[in-house]
Amino acid sequence: MRTASRRARRTERPAPAMPAFITRKLPFVEYMREEGLVRIEEQADRLIEEIGIEFRDDLKALRIWKEAGADIKGTRVRLPRGMARELLKTAPTKFTQHARNAARTVEIGETSTVFAPIYGAPFTRCLEKGRRYGSFEDFDKLSKLVSMLPSLHHMGLVICEPCDLPVNKRHLDMLLAHMRNSDKPFLGAITEKSRAEDSVEMARILFGETFMRDNCVIMGNVNTNSPLHVDKVVTEAIQVYCGAGQGIVVAPFILGGAMGPVTTAASIAQALAEAMVCGAFSQLVKPGAPFVLGNFLSSMSLKSGAPTFGMPEPVASNYIIGQLARRLGVPLRCGGSLTASKLPDAQAAAESADSMHSTAMGGANFVLHSAGWMEGGLVTGFEKLVIDADRLGAYQKLLGGIDTDDNALGTNAYEDVEPAGHFLGSAHTMRNYETAYYDAVLSDSESFEQWTERGGKDTAQRAFERWNRMLDEHQAPPLDDAIDGALADYVEKKKRDMPDAWY
Repeated sequence: MRTASRRARRTERPAPAMPAFITRKLPFVEYMREEGLVRIEEQADRLIEEIGIEFRDDLKALRIWKEAGADIKGTRVRLPRGMARELLKTAPTKFTQHARNAARTVEIGETSTVFAPIYGAPFTRCLEKGRRYGSFEDFDKLSKLVSMLPSLHHMGLVICEPCDLPVNKRHLDMLLAHMRNSDKPFLGAITEKSRAEDSVEMARILFGETFMRDNCVIMGNVNTNSPLHVDKVVTEAIQVYCGAGQGIVVAPFILGGAMGPVTTAASIAQALAEAMVCGAFSQLVKPGAPFVLGNFLSSMSLKSGAPTFGMPEPVASNYIIGQLARRLGVPLRCGGSLTASKLPDAQAAAESADSMHSTAMGGANFVLHSAGWMEGGLVTGFEKLVIDADRLGAYQKLLGGIDTDDNALGTNAYEDVEPAGHFLGSAHTMRNYETAYYDAVLSDSESFEQWTERGGKDTAQRAFERWNRMLDEHQAPPLDDAIDGALADYVEKKKRDMPDAWY
């Protein structure tokens, strides 16, 4: 075993160097024609103006809308046509989310693409322990892995639910783990107002009050309660994060035929209406606050009611919502490496590839669930996390386009290669071989004999071995002792001052 381990270390290639985020040079895919986009926008505007959106359990949110001139009847909010779009004009088309390591800082919007891991799964799975409820031990390991994977630019927050910790306190441990294990940007908690406030306060400790006053260092990610219902989790999160000048991501989570109409265009229009109204509300709270329009549209089996992923209808929605977000002038969150598969198998690969490809080509700027998603989002897969991340690295190449300068065209490549010769040892090859092609760490391209000699391992087994090696090699980035102590004190005091709650 020791010899095999040494051989694995020798043969594994180092992870390719990558920038903090992807700057896209490829044109966006324009999937739908103008007349179709206009029809969807008109339907979204009709829903906002005539049907209205429910804003329940938050009287302050209703007061904000009333003062802005909205039509309020009970908890139903209707906006005059064009009001949401007008308010969204103050939302930035692109903004910067700072990391505590400036080299990890990301830009979100326009031609930038940022990948973040799965969010919110209550279960985890790996080859050694199988499927189980997520624990803080799992969460800590996953946060270390995400910090080390160069194609994941952002930590997200709930890489898995640490179900062994009280619900009302686990956000504190998750945030502290992210802040200690990584120097990449991250999200904050949103499930209850005080948890959002804790997140903003911990970010203030980490970055300093002065810096945070003028810069986005943390975001919240919320889902509307489709159809056409915005609950206080959303409105209070917007008030906490945007009120502090920080960012908010709002993504309607629509299962076609359940939380939205069964037809794809109708669900897209509903998602656009819900997200636009939330974006408009964010700008009422604080004009200029970073806002990301989200869309999470999934199809379902009309035989069983089970969600399906990687199907052509949600894939098409990724392209279309990209067009709509660009017309609106706001950053977009959608898609990810989505699958209903229970294992990191061929089904997972196919569904994740189709979903992720349309996400990237359609122009998503912030991609949650980019890696690790299994079983419809119920499970974070350790093996799938590193398999997906390996494939995400290819998008750095794909979205970066192809250069056509003299070196790229091989202008001088033929000076030392005769006709019918080869370029293997040429000067041009030697100058470019390290960066010419994306080197997928987990792909085995060797001969059958070499593969057999090394144990005949499939991708999942190679991924299992890789993430275990990575954990052995993880080194926490430097963190000022005073800041670390202040964060630890804050977490300890908050935990001490409230009893455990499991809801």
